[in-house]
Amino acid sequence: MATAPVVDTPPAAFAETPVTHPKKGILSYWRLYAAISPFYLLFLAFGLIPVGFSLYLSFHRWDGLGSMEFAGLSQYRYLLSDTQFWTSIGNTIIIWALATFPMIFLAMVTAVMLNSAVRFKNLYRFAYFLPNVTSIVAVAIIFGSVFSTNFGLANALLQAVGLDQVAWLNTPWGIKVAIATLMTWQWTGYNAIIFLAGLQTIPGELYEAARMDGAGPVQTFFRITLPLMRPVLLFVLIISTVTGLQTFSEPQVLLQTTDNNSSFAGGPGHSGQTMVLYFFQQTFDNNDFGYGAAVAWGIFLVVIIFSIINWRLVQRRGED
Repeated sequence: MATAPVVDTPPAAFAETPVTHPKKGILSYWRLYAAISPFYLLFLAFGLIPVGFSLYLSFHRWDGLGSMEFAGLSQYRYLLSDTQFWTSIGNTIIIWALATFPMIFLAMVTAVMLNSAVRFKNLYRFAYFLPNVTSIVAVAIIFGSVFSTNFGLANALLQAVGLDQVAWLNTPWGIKVAIATLMTWQWTGYNAIIFLAGLQTIPGELYEAARMDGAGPVQTFFRITLPLMRPVLLFVLIISTVTGLQTFSEPQVLLQTTDNNSSFAGGPGHSGQTMVLYFFQQTFDNNDFGYGAAVAWGIFLVVIIFSIINWRLVQRRGED
């Protein structure tokens, strides 16, 4: 009787032992931390520490040289009743409104024109972006000549159409219009480039479908372009609010020769004194660093409030 061959059992599979790496401590990555440390050190030295010190300083009275005197909330209580501070807020809001809304409109129109242009696109983009990289001091000096009462280009154009001269830099509304015009000229090209980047992300098929359905350019803009551009519009509006409410160089250079008492006075009657100009006047003209710090935190609060309002308004229109 034949016996069945004996089949050897297969050898047991060798269990794979996991490879363990020795744990490394934080100090073992010191080269990586050293590589990224310059940014954080600079941010700590020139960002967090000055902000924290300004908050600490706002609760003290200090002239910059002597010893500090604790004042508690008295700086902020005086700030709420300071009529000149509220006047500077009003001036800033008016100048911001006069500059921002025409600037956004012109930037959008410019972006649509650049998006539809066929030739010399890069040249147009460079030309529109150039005012933003031009020295604001040089531009303000040129605009000071443009709005000069006797020899300015603005009054020459008014006289050419039979209108009277306007003392632009010596009247309350003339000062605000001059500053707003300068800001509009400076930022229109910058925001046009941002709008142009947003327009180029919209699929061309949507416009082709709209044209096939018989939609005209106006309907296409309001029903396709504007709704899809709402995030970009919100970004531009927030950035314009933050920069517009911190206006300093434009009125300071444009109006520094119209008031002999202070280069931060904002012209006759403080008509062009923005919040930041008022901060500089209190800090460096009056040597009141404690109250200047309180003004700075008041400016921060105003900017935050207006940014939230603009964001909520644009979001609500988007939901509608």
